[in-house]
Amino acid sequence: MNTQPSYFSVYLKLIVATLLWGGTWVAAHILVEEAPPFTGAFTRLIVAVAILAWMVWRQEGGFPPLNWHSGRTVFWMGFTGFFLYSFFFLTGLQHISAGHGALIIALNPVLIALVAWLWFKEPMTALKGAGILTALAGCILVISNGHPEKFLQGDIGVGELLILGCVASWAAYTFIGQRATKTLSPLVATFYASAVGLILLGFASFSEKPWLLIPQFSLMTWLCLLYLGLFGTAIAYTLFTDSVKIIGAARAAPFINLTPIFGVLFSALLLNERLHIMVLIGGLVTITGVMMTVWQRAK
Repeated sequence: MNTQPSYFSVYLKLIVATLLWGGTWVAAHILVEEAPPFTGAFTRLIVAVAILAWMVWRQEGGFPPLNWHSGRTVFWMGFTGFFLYSFFFLTGLQHISAGHGALIIALNPVLIALVAWLWFKEPMTALKGAGILTALAGCILVISNGHPEKFLQGDIGVGELLILGCVASWAAYTFIGQRATKTLSPLVATFYASAVGLILLGFASFSEKPWLLIPQFSLMTWLCLLYLGLFGTAIAYTLFTDSVKIIGAARAAPFINLTPIFGVLFSALLLNERLHIMVLIGGLVTITGVMMTVWQRAK
């Protein structure tokens, strides 16, 4: 009797987390209209790192020290998951719509499953293999804007390629993060990784002269930065991590597939974006393939 309310609250947390992540596509799309990629990502992480530092201090009573091994691991987490991902994410949204990008990013779990099979020798079932092929077919429809023949001819837009860079960098971050959490809590590992990303983005943003740009940001840009740092990073991550602790990663993973759906809905409602029907079909095919890929593990 007592397990039902607790599980309901966990599932609600997961839905809220993916809803917040879906909103990041709208906030980032507005942000890049005024802020260059490195400056926007650097300013966003200032907010996120400050909040994560407070959370770590409150939960751990201080900042756990890093040895050489864990320090090297969180460096690569920061490089792939915060530096590279932020660059691909914000630069890509300068070239394609938020809804379009959100559908491409749905390929994330499939790439992770494929790498786990090829590199880490994780078992491959017939259902998982069919799901990977289905998701790839759907993603080709999305990337090619409903014209798969363009994909076969290599005619892919810059924006689509950059968002694919998001997919690759997040997959790398996921596998590196698995190693980090053997010695560090997920919250501590994410805090240190985000701090690394902040430093790297700070150096990279020098070419954009952020000290001249940041004082000129409009109120809307600051609100987007606050949303990305507070809601899209600190709060959403905390909700997801708390849920994983209770029900495990396998049960929590399928909820991530709600993110592109929320991204498309918010883009249509707030940005008045309208995607080609074949792109939407490709997105549904991709999400279906992803669900097939994670189904066995979720069971």
